[in-house]
Amino acid sequence: MLKVLSLVSLLLMIAGLLGLIATHSLLSRAPAVIAAQVAAFALMVWARVTFGRRSFHAAADPTEGGLVTTGPYRFVRHPIYTAVCLFVVASALAHISLLAAGLALLVLLGAIGRMLCEERLLVQRYPEYAYYAARTKRMLPLVF
Repeated sequence: MLKVLSLVSLLLMIAGLLGLIATHSLLSRAPAVIAAQVAAFALMVWARVTFGRRSFHAAADPTEGGLVTTGPYRFVRHPIYTAVCLFVVASALAHISLLAAGLALLVLLGAIGRMLCEERLLVQRYPEYAYYAARTKRMLPLVF
């Protein structure tokens, strides 16, 4: 059931991103938005490099190779989802409309769904994840 919920969450994220692209609301020329999106992209790259050669799993299956707690994972448990959320929130703020906000909300809800599913699967695969989760915030250091 977790894998199905994870796939549905992924589809929400994809639908929101495609909607932002289709409505020309993903990118902006505003310097603050560009800065936020560059920072989000850099965080995503840093997290991906830290995560290593592991493959992406659409169903949020934890990968072999041990729990990653270095790099950006020292500060937040889900830096890639954090980066995606930062990117789309900056997009929505740059293109203020109900449609842009709704599409960004789809991405955020999908990311939260994925995180919750992944965390349950990670606890099953890596018992030490519970300790890691207790001391590391999900997306915002010291906050959430």
